[in-house]
Amino acid sequence: MKQRYLAYVFILVGLAAFSSCKEEEYAIPVAKQELQNDVIKRTLGPNLAGLDIEFAYAMALPPSMGRLVSAEVEASVAGGESTHLENKSYYTNSSGEDIGIEVGSKSVTAGNKTTVTFTRDTSAATLRYFYRIPFNAKGQEVTFNFSAKASNGQSVSYSMGPYKIAQMDMVLDLDVKDSTNAFISIEDMAVYSAADAASNASKIDLVYLYRSIRNISFAHALVAPSSTTYLPGVTLPAGVNRSARIQKVWNLRDQHLARLQFGVFIDDLDFQRLDIAEAPDYALNLKAEAGAWVETQDGKYRAYVYVNSVNNGSKSAKISIKRFTMK
Repeated sequence: MKQRYLAYVFILVGLAAFSSCKEEEYAIPVAKQELQNDVIKRTLGPNLAGLDIEFAYAMALPPSMGRLVSAEVEASVAGGESTHLENKSYYTNSSGEDIGIEVGSKSVTAGNKTTVTFTRDTSAATLRYFYRIPFNAKGQEVTFNFSAKASNGQSVSYSMGPYKIAQMDMVLDLDVKDSTNAFISIEDMAVYSAADAASNASKIDLVYLYRSIRNISFAHALVAPSSTTYLPGVTLPAGVNRSARIQKVWNLRDQHLARLQFGVFIDDLDFQRLDIAEAPDYALNLKAEAGAWVETQDGKYRAYVYVNSVNNGSKSAKISIKRFTMK
């Protein structure tokens, strides 16, 4: 009897729950009778000087109420020369492709403001804004005010930010070659020949070399000039003798440096928290898509050196660097 009673209770509870969950009828949302706008930030990762922050700015009003007249973005810090607001409105077709239709004149930038004037009779548009981060903005926070005006006199605005601009620097696609362009300066973020290295001896932190040694995994390597063991057959230019701490890393494919599909980014904080005090002064057998953390002898700079590609035949490689100034 007890089991039947419990079953009966459960049935009643279930029926009560079912009767109380009446499905609501769907109603098409009523569009607001006014000019509206919205913004999304499209770029990911740290905001590096020399790169773009990209936004998509959407604005619309009912066609019966008028058309768009202008769109404007004001940055708290003036952007670099290539800062612009596109004069094309984008939509995504059935194949997932972004299609742009010209709706205005090319943008004009005056000081902190970038403006597009609409030339097509349209009541809705989505424009892309590219803010080229200036080097004088490093370490600062930048905000943006998006605004639009319509022919009926209405105006709207939308604020974005603040966005912190990273302190670190970056250089891409430096070519290194054994015995030729083999001397790397973290301070200058540059590669030097032996002759040029002698003129910049106090700045040379790493030597690139390639060795194919039987039964030893040496291959592509980054070695501090101070090393007494891992510079076989290398004659250093006069005065090139600095040490460095070097820690090899696998699978750290920073997207800025690698430009691959991996959504991984090295930020200022990674350099600040880095502890490679016990690291050696060499990294051997480096391969494409590997890298190495580096700290200079004086502790002034920390860097991540990414290996974009290697070529055993020409004894060369292509590297990219992120660098953070500690002092």
